[in-house]
Order: sequence, then C-alpha cells, then structure tokens
Amino acid sequence: MKIKFENVNFRSNSGPNSFGKKLHKYLHLNGDKVTDHDYDAILCFIEDGSNHSSDRLFQRLDGIYFNTDFDFNRQNQNILATYKKAHGVIFQSEFNKRLTKEYFGGHDNSIVIHNGADISLIDKIEPLDNKIINEYENVWSCAASWRPHKRLKENVQYFLEHRSDKECLVIAGIPDYHIKDPSIFYVGDIPYDRLLSLYKRSKYFLHLAWLDHCPNVVVDARACGCQIICSSAGGTVEIAGPNSVVINENEWDFKPTRLYDPPVMDFSKKGKNNFDTCYDMNKVAKKYADFMKK
Repeated sequence: MKIKFENVNFRSNSGPNSFGKKLHKYLHLNGDKVTDHDYDAILCFIEDGSNHSSDRLFQRLDGIYFNTDFDFNRQNQNILATYKKAHGVIFQSEFNKRLTKEYFGGHDNSIVIHNGADISLIDKIEPLDNKIINEYENVWSCAASWRPHKRLKENVQYFLEHRSDKECLVIAGIPDYHIKDPSIFYVGDIPYDRLLSLYKRSKYFLHLAWLDHCPNVVVDARACGCQIICSSAGGTVEIAGPNSVVINENEWDFKPTRLYDPPVMDFSKKGKNNFDTCYDMNKVAKKYADFMKK
C-alpha cells in the first residue's frame, strides 16, 4: 500500500512527529510505502492543511483542545473539519476517543491504536553509563515537554517520599520546577538515543501528568523495562502496563477545564492497572496499514 503522510515534520522530536518517524520506518519494513505520489491513502496527523478529498483521507488524532485558558473552540476548528471529512479516524487511546466523541460527536469509521516503541532500536541501546549515576543502586527518571499539567513538582515529590538512600532521580526536558537535592539531576533536552539509554538504566519512570492522551515517553520507558508510575486521569494508564503503579484520581467529567491547574494528588490512593496493551511498533504499523487497506 502507498501512503502519503500529511502534517508531519521529521526534523521535530515532538510527540506526533516522533511517532511519525517510527511509523514511517515500520511501514516500509512491512512492505508498505510512504510517498507523495500515486498514493492509495493519506494519513493526516491531527489536521489536514491541504484540503484533500475525503475518500482516501485518514486522520491520526492525538487529542483535541479543551483548556478554558484559551479559545479551544477556535483551536479545534481545523481538527474538527478534518474529522468530519475523514474516511477513517485513528485514536491513540480510549480516553482520546471518548474525549473526541464528547466534543465532536462519534465517527462511523474509527479505531483505537495505541502508540508503539521501536523495539529493534531499543535492543541495540546500552544502559546509561555515567560515573555519578553509577554511584546509585536504582535510578528513577521522568521526561516531558514540561508544562503545569505534566506535574513535574508532583513527580519530584513522589520520588522524595518513596526513594531510598541509594536512589536518584534524573529529569530530562526543560524543567518548569526546580529543587536543589543531591540525589536529583536535571539533564535538559537530550538526544533520543541518550533518552532511551537513560530509560534502560532506570528502574522506575514517573509520569503523573493530568489528562495526557498517549505519551510516547511512557511507551518507550515501558519498552526499556521501567516500571511506570502514573495517574489514573487520562490515557496514560492504558499504556503503562499491568505492573504499573497507578495513583487514583477523581474521574474527569470531560467538560472544558483549566488544564494548567490540575487537582492536588493524594499519593496514598494507589490502584491496579487492568490494561495490557501492545507497544511493539512493528505490530502497531501493521494495524495502521490494515485499517487503511480495509
């Protein structure tokens, strides 16, 4: 099958673009082709900016806007227009599908395909070998494009309350919260292979974000062998794995809200994770191709 990618920037490492690069790789490995010419289907990431006809258009929908600090209806306009004309829609989580239905209505031809990790690449990555980090028995890590709903402060607080003397926390990404502690290390933005190396050295990966859709960092960390610690609010719990630690929060009513003002967490409210989704990018790419072929 020949597929055209729309609205993907392979030079960017943001969530949708990072996933696009992995999907491109595995579609080719599975015998499909990503091309701009003589294509059978168009896979549009989030929104279509080229006014394609609907008969061959598929929308990969990461999520929609609902933050009342902004004009979310205006932000959703192009996404909604693409949604209405798309022949098929691919959601990244059940949470994402329900959210979209609440705001846009249902879609006659849709599927949920969770994000995947590049297992073949991860198998080649060695655990991080760092003189300072190696002094610690266990490593905790977290990574994000840090904003208030990603809850860096809560991630740090959870680590401080649950760590042992021989454990450290490594924080990747540009932080929006900073604390001085000899066992906490801020490394900023680091290359993707270095990030995977950090995950392979880590025992735990913290992602207490509120109302995240299907974060790639969690998929990658889980594939690297980390135990995930996450919030029950949003789609993260769907990909965190059956051995994850889930902090239970009040169920969101899917009404517009101030996303950057998340509720206070109670770390004592721990629950089990009943999801066990596939995170192998090879299988994920086959699901994408099968859905578009069908």
